[in-house]
Amino acid sequence: MLWEKKNKFWKTGLLENLKNILMPSDKNKVKNRKYLFFRMISIMPFILAGCNYETPEIPDFENPQKDSRAYSFARQDYVNENPILPGAYHNKDSVNAQNIGEMVRDIYDEAVNTNTLGSLAIMQRMIVRLGENGYVAVDSENQVNMTEANQVLKFCELVDEKGNGELTIIVITEPGFQKFDLKTENGDVNVVREYYQYDHNGRLQNISTVSYLADFWQYTEEGYLIFEGSYFSEESFALTLSDTSEHTMLRVLPLDEKCREWNRTCILPVGYEQNNLFLCNWSEEDFGDLDFYDLFDRFYPMIYAQPVPFMTDENSGVGTVYQILEDLFEMVIRTHFHVSSETLHSKTTYMPELAAYEYRPRGFYEAQYPDIAYPEVVSYKENEDGTIALGINAVYPNGNTSKEFSHITVIRPCNEGGFWYVSNEIVSSFSSENQEGDVEGILPEDYDIWWHTNRLTEEEWKKAYGGNP
Repeated sequence: MLWEKKNKFWKTGLLENLKNILMPSDKNKVKNRKYLFFRMISIMPFILAGCNYETPEIPDFENPQKDSRAYSFARQDYVNENPILPGAYHNKDSVNAQNIGEMVRDIYDEAVNTNTLGSLAIMQRMIVRLGENGYVAVDSENQVNMTEANQVLKFCELVDEKGNGELTIIVITEPGFQKFDLKTENGDVNVVREYYQYDHNGRLQNISTVSYLADFWQYTEEGYLIFEGSYFSEESFALTLSDTSEHTMLRVLPLDEKCREWNRTCILPVGYEQNNLFLCNWSEEDFGDLDFYDLFDRFYPMIYAQPVPFMTDENSGVGTVYQILEDLFEMVIRTHFHVSSETLHSKTTYMPELAAYEYRPRGFYEAQYPDIAYPEVVSYKENEDGTIALGINAVYPNGNTSKEFSHITVIRPCNEGGFWYVSNEIVSSFSSENQEGDVEGILPEDYDIWWHTNRLTEEEWKKAYGGNP
């Protein structure tokens, strides 16, 4: 009995810590979660029996960041709603979801038959189809320009002016779509969000419906609409003892197609996950703190379409060391860098007697906070020397910000559609008007890459693993 009481108390404390990690109330709390996250993952193996570590998949560059909102709802046969607040809006007949489903059904069926469901091309065709029929539509990952964006801008004006109005937004996801019915009265915005998927028979099913009063509403300078609110869910309340928070972030203003193309080709495939290519200042003359081991990890799957074969030991307490042949390591890096062997030797641990590079894969003590921003190219400038300067914002949906920080990445196109990275600079601001605009800036004082974890130094690695490879 005493053990059961202690166990219950311990689990309650664990759930409270998980709540603090997963449900921050503001951006600063999000940044402070990094310490809690690593404390929690250090004890999770002892409480989650049967859970095995799996190597994270390299995201498809056409789908850079999965929409957690779209995939977080369990399949249900009932409608899950909070009590409708005074003045709340819940009019399911404003836009008929079945009509929307039928409108894009032929595209969906084609995608299923060709195994292209969720691809950028399919989502774009669906969005264009809906736009041609007068609907506001966008994809869940903000990779396709929104249709009928003027309707959203007019609705935002009504909110600012405390007028009355209604708006429906369709958000295409890989297995279906979300339908947001918005109504504004006296400056308040009420949201009804329905989520639909096609079942294995091709029938459209309502997976969940929630309603809430938006307690956060913002249209940003970068052209994003962000809103957030909370609703009651029995399942979530049982775990967190609080309402479920849901936030949505949608790009309203269009982007130049060249910006999107450069982003898909050069920036999104690397991103900000477990590497610092876009997180520090460097150039071909001075590579600074650039970590070429992390870049090897990012480039290898892009070249060979398979994960890096040099994995960590199954026992997280054991360090692993490999020797990667010089030709392989340098070939992978030089796919996107004009860099000499001498420079690579100086930036890594090179073993001349083996003509190989010592390589230690990231291990348990180098895990990175998983909830991070993603890059979005918003401007470009073609320089006289043939290079292209890309102005990039770090978009962080879960932090409700469309510009966590900004950077300028210069690339040099080369033969057969390839390119080299030339430099990167963290900036405070830059013009995003078009390719004619200036792209200049300075390192801001409050620049903080709080989610990033550097690889362990050799001394730190030996201390963590006892010097036992």
